[in-house]
Amino acid sequence: MSLPFELTLGWRYTRAGRATRRNGFISFISGVSMLGIALGVAALIIVLSVMNGFQKEVRDRMLGVVSHIEIFAPNGAALPDVARTLREVRTNPQVIGAAPFIASQALLARGEDMKGVLVRGIDPAHEAEVTDLAGEAKNSALTRLVPGEFGLVLGGELARSLGVQPGDKVTLVSPSGEVTPAGVVPRLKQMTVVGTFDSGHYEYDSTLAMMHIDDAARIFRLEGPTGVRVRLKDLHQAPEVANELAGTLTGDLLIRDWTQQNRTWFAAVQVEKRMMFIILTLIVAVAAFNLVSTLVMTVTDKRADIAILRTLGASPASIMGIFVVQGAMVGVIGTLAGLGLGLLVAFNIDVIVPFIEHLLHTTFLPRDVYLISRMPSDPQQGDIVPIGVISLVLAFAATLYPSWRASRVNPAEALRYE
Repeated sequence: MSLPFELTLGWRYTRAGRATRRNGFISFISGVSMLGIALGVAALIIVLSVMNGFQKEVRDRMLGVVSHIEIFAPNGAALPDVARTLREVRTNPQVIGAAPFIASQALLARGEDMKGVLVRGIDPAHEAEVTDLAGEAKNSALTRLVPGEFGLVLGGELARSLGVQPGDKVTLVSPSGEVTPAGVVPRLKQMTVVGTFDSGHYEYDSTLAMMHIDDAARIFRLEGPTGVRVRLKDLHQAPEVANELAGTLTGDLLIRDWTQQNRTWFAAVQVEKRMMFIILTLIVAVAAFNLVSTLVMTVTDKRADIAILRTLGASPASIMGIFVVQGAMVGVIGTLAGLGLGLLVAFNIDVIVPFIEHLLHTTFLPRDVYLISRMPSDPQQGDIVPIGVISLVLAFAATLYPSWRASRVNPAEALRYE
């Protein structure tokens, strides 16, 4: 079965037809429009994939250290009944693990070096229920936290900044001081570094120190754990489960899920993602509307052909369809090429970026500036499909006016000087 002549002529005009100088220039402009659409679509896919990957990477690494939900008493006090809170938490069907903890802040000193740290008292026997950190083989140092021995497990960056290794002694300065005749004196306790951990999240690797929960209670003069950490089957259900727990737990307790930690950062990423989508969509729009000039020149060059087709019985709608097909071909080919190029780069960015860094002798994501040190990528269907649709719609919209102009060509006027 033969194709409609609109499709046949539209495809022929896209390939520039006769090899004249003018047709060659039109073909060049058409190719530039096609290339512009492809590069714009590819840039959109790559940038949004990197932003998705960056957000996912930070979230996953953060959840390797923090729990999905934290339940704690007001003002950093000890929970009134930890056993009851644990029982009530575990009755929720979404909860797969719960463990008590103590959280406080302190100073860690080694010689003249002093760092502010977030101290977390944990129960090594139950820590694997709430974080991935304890379940990794390389972090078996947590099992060396023995009550009464006052051992510390430090983040790798924190240990390097203090210049300590496992077996070294450090001094922990507690904010809860001792009252003496001379005033309040900070409490000092010599601790032994028993191991380090590297979560891949610079913020925690540089500030977190973990010790046994019993030792933390003695140092900070607490009667028991200050909170309970909870892990869920589905981390995306954390806000809903937190609301459910708020209605079922006994006592005046505060509940915070992981989406409330670093909320400002996640919100900033979402705003940046929307703005980048809008900005890069404008690039696609500019490339798509280059089709207007291409089609206008094609219509001007093909006025005689249009007039002959009209005299042979072609309707204005058919003439319009020819040039709509030409513009749509450019948009479809450019969009498909952009999708292919964008996905190729997005899925191989972990190879491409290190090669460029090695070639330029630079680092795009320094560990001391960014939360992660490698370029991640996470192409998502929810981004790719709208990008393709928007590109095709813009390309189609750009063909309407030139095609309408072609359908309005007067055959007698066009053939007067032929």
